[in-house]
Amino acid sequence: MASGIFIGIAENTLVTMRDAALAELTTGVVTINYSDSGTSVGKSITMPAKERYLETTFALSVADSATYGERTTVIIQKYDNLID
Repeated sequence: MASGIFIGIAENTLVTMRDAALAELTTGVVTINYSDSGTSVGKSITMPAKERYLETTFALSVADSATYGERTTVIIQKYDNLID
C-alpha cells in the first residue's frame, strides 16, 4: 500500500518515474552487485521497482484523479460468525 511519499512531485516527473519502474518490472532488473575475475557490475536502486511504481501511481492519482483514477478503499463486513 502506498504511503504518499511522492505527493507534490511534478506530474511529468512522476510519469517518468512510473515508466522507469514499470520498465524495470517488465525487464527483470535484479543485479545489485556482482564481481568476477576483476569484472564488476553494480546497480544502485534506492527503492524497489514495485514500491516505486505503487508510490508514483498513488501520487499521480492524488495529483489528477480525473486522468489517473481515484484510490478506492473497499470495506467488507462478514456476518457469518456472529456470537450472541
